[in-house]
Amino acid sequence: MSLFKARDWWSTILGDKEEFDQGCLCLANVDNSGNGQDKIIVGSFMGYLRIFSPHPAKTGDGAQAEDLLLEVDLRDPVLQVEVGKFVSGTEMLHLAVLHSRKLCVYSVSGTLGNVEHGNQCQMKLMYEHNLQRTACNMTYGSFGGVKGRDLICIQSMDGMLMVFEQESYAFGRFLPGFLLPGPLAYSSRTDSFLTVSSCQQVESYKYQVLAFATDADKRQETEQQKLGSGKRLVSASSVFVLGERNFFCLKDNGQIRFMKKLDWSPSCFLPYCSVSEGTINTLIGNHNNMLHIYQDVTLKWATQLPHIPVAVRVGCLHDLKGVIVTLSDDGHLQCSYLGTDPSLFQAPNVQSRELNYDELDVEMKELQKIIKDVNKSQGVWPMTEREDDLNVSVVVSPNFDSVSQATDVEVGTDLVPSVTVKVTLQNRVILQKAKLSVYVQPPLELTCDQFTFEFMTPDLTRTVSFSVYLKRSYTPSELEGNAVVSYSRPTDRNPDGIPRVIQCKFRLPLKLICLPGQPSKTASHKITIDTNKSPVSLLSLFPGFASQSDDDQVNVMGFHFLGGARITVLASKTSQRYRIQSEQFEDLWLITNELILRLQEYFEKQGVKDFACSFSGSIPLQEYFELIDHHFELRINGEKLEELLSERAVQFRAIQRRLLARFKDKTPAPLQHLDTLLDGTYKQVIALADAVEENQGNLFQSFTRLKSATHLVILLIALWQKLSADQVAILEAAFLPLQEDTQELGWEETVDAAISHLLKTCLSKSSKEQALNLNSQLNIPKDTSQLKKHITLLCDRLSKGGRLCLSTDAAAPQTMVMPGGCTTIPESDLEERSVEQDSTELFTNHRHLTAETPRPEVSPLQGVSE
Repeated sequence: MSLFKARDWWSTILGDKEEFDQGCLCLANVDNSGNGQDKIIVGSFMGYLRIFSPHPAKTGDGAQAEDLLLEVDLRDPVLQVEVGKFVSGTEMLHLAVLHSRKLCVYSVSGTLGNVEHGNQCQMKLMYEHNLQRTACNMTYGSFGGVKGRDLICIQSMDGMLMVFEQESYAFGRFLPGFLLPGPLAYSSRTDSFLTVSSCQQVESYKYQVLAFATDADKRQETEQQKLGSGKRLVSASSVFVLGERNFFCLKDNGQIRFMKKLDWSPSCFLPYCSVSEGTINTLIGNHNNMLHIYQDVTLKWATQLPHIPVAVRVGCLHDLKGVIVTLSDDGHLQCSYLGTDPSLFQAPNVQSRELNYDELDVEMKELQKIIKDVNKSQGVWPMTEREDDLNVSVVVSPNFDSVSQATDVEVGTDLVPSVTVKVTLQNRVILQKAKLSVYVQPPLELTCDQFTFEFMTPDLTRTVSFSVYLKRSYTPSELEGNAVVSYSRPTDRNPDGIPRVIQCKFRLPLKLICLPGQPSKTASHKITIDTNKSPVSLLSLFPGFASQSDDDQVNVMGFHFLGGARITVLASKTSQRYRIQSEQFEDLWLITNELILRLQEYFEKQGVKDFACSFSGSIPLQEYFELIDHHFELRINGEKLEELLSERAVQFRAIQRRLLARFKDKTPAPLQHLDTLLDGTYKQVIALADAVEENQGNLFQSFTRLKSATHLVILLIALWQKLSADQVAILEAAFLPLQEDTQELGWEETVDAAISHLLKTCLSKSSKEQALNLNSQLNIPKDTSQLKKHITLLCDRLSKGGRLCLSTDAAAPQTMVMPGGCTTIPESDLEERSVEQDSTELFTNHRHLTAETPRPEVSPLQGVSE
């Protein structure tokens, strides 16, 4: 037994998933028994009231059936329980139970048991008070110096002190400067109520001052209450205050007698009388499961508890004086005492033996070799074991649902299709807390995205199905979904399990968001993809998207998104090129990506391994920058609308205060059109709130379109410079760092910081350039000029042979220059500006690129027109 561990005399667990707080525990002779033994009264937020009289046969026994004298369901949450002389005409002790809207006083009487179950208790309601205000806490005492009875004072959540003289209501007073309710106590020495205000000040209110003040229920003169209802502490006894990191003791004049700074977070405390004259003992529990006993500021004892106490009391139980009773927030009730047991353990004699250090060295080398081999081959966790715990597979139905599961859609078409997705989970071992979460890109919607499973035995199979459909009238940025399973695998050392995560990605069909459409020969935005193989019939690449049965669509095919966009794909008859064109730049992404993926799948089935795509046109940065500007403009507009809404809300509350003061006045003054101003301000608040909501919807849609355009730009750069998969991943991490941007952290500043880092590290031209301050602060910029400049510079560096890597060291000097006559890399901001001025003539904007039109010899980078 540890010296500093509380000696468990008796303990029990209360209820199942019940909650308790500091006011839920009380110790008193509630049944007025002749032996004067205390009983433990416990109330819970679930409404249960229990009374215990512990009688353990030996120290450390748990609760027996005869220890529970009473258990009753009061059906209302119990905020606080107290025992005192609450019934007129008698000085017997009674039980007061405080609910949120009711105060009940009961008499508790004990009856002798006729069988071995022991004594029992009965509860009888003496009277109750229905409260007009929601209660927070209460205190009791002989208010005003009354003899032989106790009065009750209840503090409401809105700062009113309600005094009850036993069966009758006396008066109510409002606390001045009230914001939130604080602790409440009564000092019989000064006949005053003590509390702590929201200003973190200890305040004392004389009962006589409160009793003769204007009744708070009338509330006709607020200023008189503020001037005459509060006084400073004038107590002859000490007042103890427990803070988050400090413990205070105040003198009778309100000055600090002493203060103890705590190194831990306290949870509860209880001052009680000390055997030494002139000192006070205090029990303080903390969140480290410790109970400290102080004599003034001197720590006398520290003991370990099995739980975090939220309430602590000291009483006399079963002729044992000084029993410490603690209660945790989850119902762990324990009676303990301080002391030690003699240690009867004697360590056995250690038999000394000589060690063979040569054998130990050989064994150590073998173990080190095993550890080294495991770390090299498998890492800390064996990959095969981790992957074999749970197998996740996803199957997307090739056909639409016979009955569409789309609900509350905002798409213009009459019928929005849905497709069924099945996820199958197979476990090899016992798993706990398995949870499946499915994610798709908005505006795609799932009929259900959360599932839970129990794998109590090995080799079980669980299958779930859900449907996916397009909810709103714009195009998603991706057709890829992700199924993520989090679970815990129990082990011998950790029965709760080791948390792990496994995921499986799946591709949704293009026809879910797209229909066959009429091809168009003209469009505002066009891109051309080159291949190294003969062109493939578009009918074989996109079966099911032919709107006519003739052979005209072998080389041309139209697509119509459910959101309204139309895209045309043309295959050259004489060259190995494909052209994708549309009226909106961002709408090119999904069809272009789908075309490349289907071409790769087609040639893989043919056994061709050297198929490759490339892009030799100009990177359409100007179109991309227009989308960035539109997204940034919506962010700025959202900030302005929120600021204006905040101003109108402040104005609305100010007008309300003025009107309230007029209505309270004994001699009403003219409103002076304040009611008209209030109505106009209210309409402005509603209109601004609607505008903020509309702007947020537009911003979310703009961000989705920006992500589609970003995917397209990354794809074109990868095809243009023939980047590897690792380099494409770096670009995606830099350009797509957020799934959803907010006003606090938006896309522009995040991408600018990532690109600036790339320009200073792997894409830096020299060591001198690494010293340039290109980093952006992670707050919303004034405009997008710096971001567009850095994107242009990144593309220029890639065109001169720069390569992306994760190394923080500077890359080698970039000497290789791509065809096109690009200018030199700027060394400073001044040089950047000079490059910007020259770029208007050197970089041209090519929106119309066809297979038949020859390309001019210019840089594959488009300029930025400021």
